[in-house]
Amino acid sequence: MYTVKCLNPISKQGLDLFTSEFEVIDDLNAADAVLVRSAKMHGLEIPKSLLAVARAGAGVNNIPLDEYAEKGITVFNTPGANANGVKELVVAGLLLASRDIIGGYNWVKENAKMEDLPKAIESQKKAYAGNELKGKSIGVIGLGAIGVLVANICNRLGMKVYGYDPYVSVRSAWSLSRMVNHSSSLDEIFTKCDYITLHVPCTDSTKGMIGKEAIFKMKDGVNILNFARGELVDDQAILAGLATQKVKHYVTDFPNNEVAGAEGVITIPHLGASTEESEDNCAEMAVEQLMNYLENGNIVNSVNYPNCNLGNLEAEARITVHHKNLPNMIGQLTAILAGEDYNIVNMLNKSKGDWAYSMLDVEKKPSKEIIQKMKEIDGVVRVRVL
Repeated sequence: MYTVKCLNPISKQGLDLFTSEFEVIDDLNAADAVLVRSAKMHGLEIPKSLLAVARAGAGVNNIPLDEYAEKGITVFNTPGANANGVKELVVAGLLLASRDIIGGYNWVKENAKMEDLPKAIESQKKAYAGNELKGKSIGVIGLGAIGVLVANICNRLGMKVYGYDPYVSVRSAWSLSRMVNHSSSLDEIFTKCDYITLHVPCTDSTKGMIGKEAIFKMKDGVNILNFARGELVDDQAILAGLATQKVKHYVTDFPNNEVAGAEGVITIPHLGASTEESEDNCAEMAVEQLMNYLENGNIVNSVNYPNCNLGNLEAEARITVHHKNLPNMIGQLTAILAGEDYNIVNMLNKSKGDWAYSMLDVEKKPSKEIIQKMKEIDGVVRVRVL
């Protein structure tokens, strides 16, 4: 029996996927795994027995990835599960930036009791005239699960689409419309596009990527959309750009005290993935990944350990080892098994940066002595037997 603690409300549709071998509990200290959405886990006291954390969403800034890697705790996220919900809100953001829908709505609401309102509307509506998206250029920075969907739908809207992602995956490349222009640099996006939309994770290299220098290179009257992470954009640079009308609109799903209420800023209260469908999809993916990991040792969509999959456990036993990415690690593990006359039926080892993960299927259950010897290898942080 495996135990799971939910740090946030998790979709029932996802939790219902747990089999009878899993129990959702209230006590974190007794949990084998955690399901989380936005709850901050930095500084959270967790039990030594915790094996995994699954984030029902893509961003993992609320989870101490390096600390958990050092403890042999595998952290999962659910890339793509909320992609359609975010994509649709990006389209809404484009329309809000191109047509003064908000201004028109507010005027009608404020004048709802005006005598002969329909006539007044006809004379007032020119104040809220905007532009069509068809024929305009848009730069999509980041071509992951969300960026690809945004690029493709913008193409179908008749926009000229430029995509930039030096690390685009094969899967994303196959999914991307052939009509999307592949930009080799951010400067091409900045200088050519009427609209720029961000779909990259927030890292040391991307934080503040839309700053003073970037905005200076952009077309006059550019519209910038941020449905990825607030920290990607320098707030002061955006406000300066809006003040000079270099930036026409900044549409953000991450309002803060700096930009909320500023002229030209269209703020949305972090609704990108806030749809019933997205929450269900994320929960289902997170639960499936947890069950696969806890029962079979397979890692799919981890952010701090490599993906590693040997399929369903069919051998008598499977040994999984979290360890540092060091030379001769596999040699030491297999030597211990060989020394005890154990035959390895199947084996897989993958690495990701400083960390690696090994799976060894053996023909009989390993003894406690074997497991202890593996745990004593320099660089090994966790050994499990399934």
